[in-house]
Amino acid sequence: MSALRRHRALTRIWASDPGWKGWFTTVNHTDLGRMFLLVAVTFFVIGGILAMLIRAQLATPRSAFMGPDIYNQVFTMHGTIMMFLFAIPLFEGLAVYLLPKLLGTRDLAFPRLTAYGFWCYVFGGSLLIFSLVAGIAPDSGWFMYPPLSSEIASPGINTDFWLLGITFVEISAICAAVEITVTVLRYRTPGMSLPQMPIFAWYALVTAVMILTGFPPLILGSILLELERAFGMPFFQADHGGDSLLWQHLFWLFGHPEVYIIFLPAAGVVSTILPVMARTTLLGYGWVVAAAVTLGVLSFGLWVHHMFTTGIPHMGLAFFSAASTLVAVPTGVQVFAWIGTIWKGSPQLRLPMMWILAFFVTFVIGGLTGVMVAVVPFDWQAHDTHFIVAHLHYVLVGGFVFPMLAALYYWMPHVTGRKRFFKLGETAFWLIALGFHVTFLAVHWVGLLGQRRRIHTYDEGQGWEVINLIASIGGFVTAIGFALVIVDVAVNAAVAIRGSRDPWRAGTLEWAMPTPPPAYNFASLPLIGSRNPLYEDPDLPVRLARGEGYLGDPSRDRRETLTLEIASGKPAYLVIFPKNTALPVVMAFVTGGIFVGMLLKLYWLVPLAASGVAALVARWVWVLGSRHDEGPQEVGQGLALPLATEVADPPGWWGSLVLLLGNATFFGSLLFGYAFLWTVAPNWPPPGYLQPDLLGPVLLLAGIALSMAGIRLADRRLRRGTGPWLGLLLGLAGAGAVGVAAASLLLGTSHDAHAYDATVWVIGGYVLFHAGLTGAMTIFLALRAAAGYVSGSRIGEVQIVRLWIDYTAAVALLGLGVSWLPGVLT
Repeated sequence: MSALRRHRALTRIWASDPGWKGWFTTVNHTDLGRMFLLVAVTFFVIGGILAMLIRAQLATPRSAFMGPDIYNQVFTMHGTIMMFLFAIPLFEGLAVYLLPKLLGTRDLAFPRLTAYGFWCYVFGGSLLIFSLVAGIAPDSGWFMYPPLSSEIASPGINTDFWLLGITFVEISAICAAVEITVTVLRYRTPGMSLPQMPIFAWYALVTAVMILTGFPPLILGSILLELERAFGMPFFQADHGGDSLLWQHLFWLFGHPEVYIIFLPAAGVVSTILPVMARTTLLGYGWVVAAAVTLGVLSFGLWVHHMFTTGIPHMGLAFFSAASTLVAVPTGVQVFAWIGTIWKGSPQLRLPMMWILAFFVTFVIGGLTGVMVAVVPFDWQAHDTHFIVAHLHYVLVGGFVFPMLAALYYWMPHVTGRKRFFKLGETAFWLIALGFHVTFLAVHWVGLLGQRRRIHTYDEGQGWEVINLIASIGGFVTAIGFALVIVDVAVNAAVAIRGSRDPWRAGTLEWAMPTPPPAYNFASLPLIGSRNPLYEDPDLPVRLARGEGYLGDPSRDRRETLTLEIASGKPAYLVIFPKNTALPVVMAFVTGGIFVGMLLKLYWLVPLAASGVAALVARWVWVLGSRHDEGPQEVGQGLALPLATEVADPPGWWGSLVLLLGNATFFGSLLFGYAFLWTVAPNWPPPGYLQPDLLGPVLLLAGIALSMAGIRLADRRLRRGTGPWLGLLLGLAGAGAVGVAAASLLLGTSHDAHAYDATVWVIGGYVLFHAGLTGAMTIFLALRAAAGYVSGSRIGEVQIVRLWIDYTAAVALLGLGVSWLPGVLT
């Protein structure tokens, strides 16, 4: 087959639907990556406009530009948009677009999940923007501390928009994290072992795992606060056994890792682009990977860094101060590796390199001020001043936005297939870099002079007037620079001339395809042996276009790619992707019904929407798989591999395993909250706490034994070629018994009487939900087996259900046991 015929056949198989319909039905990662990036930039523009409104308000004392109510909404929405609607989604968009190309594969692990996450992001973000336009935006700060955000202090709908909108958006982040983790671990081109992965893939993997373990505490906190506001469950009310500090712990368990979740992808961009600009390879690849992993781990031990003034014990202050200082070590390893890369190479001062140098200067300043606030006595002085505001912006803008601007100009020829002709980018660089430093050096200064953050105005005569005016002027100069970037990109994408395939002479696989990239990425998948395959084999792009790799024959007329063994890079099995569908956007819309029902107090809508989501999930899964065994499939190069439907660890099993990591973090955060309140809250547990009878524990143990034994019996009987019905029936009975045990926990308690009762309700509800979920999965598995989708060879779906049953058994035993603990102790 000629290269042209292969291109046409693969395009027909992989392309999105034509016209406007394609926007809603595409599951192609290239299209979805571009859509993610476009929407994230749109939110960045909105957040930037709000920042200019803030600077206009603070430019002069006693300004009448905005009143305190509007200012609080603008202030809250600026932080919310930049943290939740811009920074993380921009990383998601870059990873969705770039990772399969860097890894030499044709798409991400779960294309429909990518689309679902995108539409949840769009709908959740639109909900928040609507609140801003309608004048009912959140106004308690982007950190939403109780009691300021409680029903008593904020009785309107404003806070609910934040709690529900952000939780809706975070579905997108969890989807992306699952997607990225499984893709990096399993979906790579043959021969790409872990030590040969592109450095950006390592950073993306660490970031995705951090999202899975960092976002659940905030999701839990948002749920608990919304339950308190909607149903009076007093988790954060001290007079009912709660504590508002619980929110701060849950928020900063997310909030400080969030800083590194934002920084690490930018560091991955720097580690990818800098060697190309320096015409060399990255110095200390292994050390950089180790530093990124270490930074990800250490970031979870720093959350009290933000709570030094809340009255925690001195031993805790010493520990978290030391941990906050220690984090400078892996950061320094990366910085010195980058400096060494420049030193050993021949750097070229092109626009991406200019942005990287701006990142160095800005991030080092932000890191030094971060070490300053890690020192407890200094933090006591600077806490809640504009010094902290300036530090935050130096870290996030210098540490994230500047590298992403480098990424923009580095990969723009790949996205558009054009080379830059109009040179507005250099002018924009100087406006942004100089304007930013003028603004936030001044904000550092005024913070040291005592100006508090979150104030909408200030009096004359405090020495702040000129400094704030300078900061505001610098802010508007920065805004003009960002506007020029947008104009520069739009003009060059529209009218610049065609460019070469690899204008930077880079060595990674994304430059081995035509630009702009085709829907299928690679006409065939290469077998590689180094981290920079284009340096080793300059003719690789031509050979791939000729179909001289794996899966170069499109005659089977289906979307195919390969998975690998995690460590070795040896091909494992063949995956067939689903085609274009509107199911993700429909399911995101129905999911939104759950949040809208809670927001508008239309509680009848919540179970209705949840039932709709369940039905759509069943439809989602039902179309997968095959009703007959197909055996090994030819994938090229004389190699035959089994289909994903005929292995014990299909992609769905890996997706479930990764999702359960985040689920377990959510449950662990719930137990942390239970232990925290028991430790610090007064009157905990209250008089008349739960006294368990013998029936509940007996039902729990019997249900766990039945469910775990039943799914294993079904597995064994299927492998022997007999029916799984007895095992599935036992598993269903076990799930029912666990559910009854969880429901019995709630008898005799009132959800709104005391924080202890409310916490027990949440733990019992969590276990009850999972018992119901595994029961539904067991019934669904029985229907699939009856329809012929499950057999002794096609056993993967049984393994997925088994994974969820084992998890439910573990959390039921732990959660209900902890809830019964007070009664057992007496």
